[in-house]
Amino acid sequence: MPLLVAIAGLLVAAVVLLAVLLRRTRPGDAAAMEQRFAELQRGLDRADQLVRDEMGRNRDETAAAMDRVARTLDERLALVQRGLGEMQSLAEGVGDLKRVLTNVKTRGVLGEWQLQALLEQLLAPGQFARNVKPSPLRDTIVEFAIRIPAPGSDAGGMWLPVDSKYPAEDYARLFDAQERADAAGVAAAQKALSVAVRRSADDIRAKYIDPPHTTDYAILFLPSEGLFAEVVRLPGMVEMLSAECRVMVAGPTTFATLLNCLQMGFRSMALAERSEEVWHLLAGVRTEFAKFADAVSGAQKKLGLASEAVEQVAVRARAMERKLRDVEQLPAGDGSEPPRLTS
Repeated sequence: MPLLVAIAGLLVAAVVLLAVLLRRTRPGDAAAMEQRFAELQRGLDRADQLVRDEMGRNRDETAAAMDRVARTLDERLALVQRGLGEMQSLAEGVGDLKRVLTNVKTRGVLGEWQLQALLEQLLAPGQFARNVKPSPLRDTIVEFAIRIPAPGSDAGGMWLPVDSKYPAEDYARLFDAQERADAAGVAAAQKALSVAVRRSADDIRAKYIDPPHTTDYAILFLPSEGLFAEVVRLPGMVEMLSAECRVMVAGPTTFATLLNCLQMGFRSMALAERSEEVWHLLAGVRTEFAKFADAVSGAQKKLGLASEAVEQVAVRARAMERKLRDVEQLPAGDGSEPPRLTS
């Protein structure tokens, strides 16, 4: 642009100069005027060429810039289109998840899967079982049960029933009411959630708790931390379930902590049993050591008697040696034979 302005200024100056020269021209200066006109024409041609070149460069630069802008816009539009496609896929996935969660049986399967994953992660295979019949007097089967060892029991201990429940509709209504800041709706949803949890706890108590085949309490597993927080937030709900239904409510994190505590208890009981075995072993070693001491004492006595007998043999040997010293030796080299013993 600065170059175009300069060229335009030169053209204006040339035109002004031409006008001035025309006014001052005399009749005898025609040849000089023609020469000046020719020079001016050449200058104008050069200026025109410069203007054309500059405009061509500007046109090329503008076209390149427009191409870059067009490519950038195409890329941005492609990203936007891709994002819209991903959002649509996500919306479809959310819709599928919502349809899944509205199915009671599917919700139960999801809760069982999460419960099984926690048990398999934190306990040994022999410390829990699936689809257990906790009471021999009932036909009910609990989803999962933890084996609690009982000291001195030959039946393998007792069962701790664990059942998973997921009242998703009541929790969803409570969540929506909280989002709308609807106090009346929140109170109604909390009441409905309280009734659903209490019904589940009564069902667990009636079906699965049967001492001494089971513990005197059971666990109600809620597979969502948000749902567990809302149940705990209900006034007096946890205390009522524990006192009246003998049911303890647990979310994923709380249940994992409980399993860790149970695992430590199992290890302590195993150590206590091993300690008792070690004490029995030490008692047996003590008895055997007393017998070993008696055997050593008897051997020592026998060794003493043998030592006395050897000493007596040594005394007799020395006495025999003294007697033999008194025996006269025959002269050496006399050619006589020693006397023969006659029978």
